[in-house]
Amino acid sequence: MVYRAYIKVLIILISFGMVGVASASTITVTDKLGKKVSVNVPVKRAVVVISYELIPALNLWSQVSGVSRWAEDNCGLYRAIVMENSKLKRPTVGAGSDINVEAVLKLNPDVVITWTYNPETIRFLEEKGITVIGIYPDSLAELYKDMRMHGRLFGKEKRVEEVIREMEKIFKLISEKVSKIPYQKRKKVIHLGGAPTRVSAAVGVTNDIIKIAGGVNPAGTIMQRNIDVSIEKIVEWNPDVIFIWGSAGYDESWLYSNSQWRFIKAVQTKQVYKLPKWSTWSPRLAPIALYMAMKIYPEAFRDINFEKVADDFYKKVFGISYYKVRQYEGF
Repeated sequence: MVYRAYIKVLIILISFGMVGVASASTITVTDKLGKKVSVNVPVKRAVVVISYELIPALNLWSQVSGVSRWAEDNCGLYRAIVMENSKLKRPTVGAGSDINVEAVLKLNPDVVITWTYNPETIRFLEEKGITVIGIYPDSLAELYKDMRMHGRLFGKEKRVEEVIREMEKIFKLISEKVSKIPYQKRKKVIHLGGAPTRVSAAVGVTNDIIKIAGGVNPAGTIMQRNIDVSIEKIVEWNPDVIFIWGSAGYDESWLYSNSQWRFIKAVQTKQVYKLPKWSTWSPRLAPIALYMAMKIYPEAFRDINFEKVADDFYKKVFGISYYKVRQYEGF
């Protein structure tokens, strides 16, 4: 009798132990669409549609089975790495705005990480039994949160903190320089999107970069990600410096040659810069911020060699030289 009771207790304890193991290997995250998504971790087969620059940063190559077409088309970092090691090249599944559902299904992923631009595609994938996490960071703090989520999903918690520390080193460098500039002497800075009159506003990572770089965004009081404004409004703002989204279909020369823009200070002083096609949902947000700060306040950064800082960062974060990546980006 005592023996049977002992066996019964043992079975109960084992059962609880098994439950404990199961719960410890599953995490639940709330994605940008407000969905609670449970995922078995560490993830072994992921399709990474939008955060593909975290693949080399966190060394996720063995845990990723597919990537966005954007990784091949727009990301010199990805191209440089796979050119050095072709075994790291992954099948593509379309882009974040037009995911190829059949290609995703063929890869049979544990999870798909994409952006929330097209919620209908996300719902369709979920109807097919695919686990999907939607992200769309609206601030640096939210970007860090999404990066840490990747760390939890892939079992790379320690590595993600190392990467964030490297980012913070650059942000601290920028802060030490721009904090000495009185607010009344801060320059007005705008960021133009796919159209010359589409301006980055208060919501989003881009506005955070402008602030980190010491700029004052005239559109920074408008609680939207982007806003279409008239050229008259931009003339009224009269920015000192203008940055153009890296994937825009126009560049500095278009603004310089357009008579409507000739009254704007940034155009008159040739302070218009097209940014690289680097993802701002990536650790590369840090060197982008440094690049912008150096263009806004060149006199404050005379002693800083951007390429040297970037190369050190790339080697520590991505395991590849900035100079090698630059060959594939023209920047």
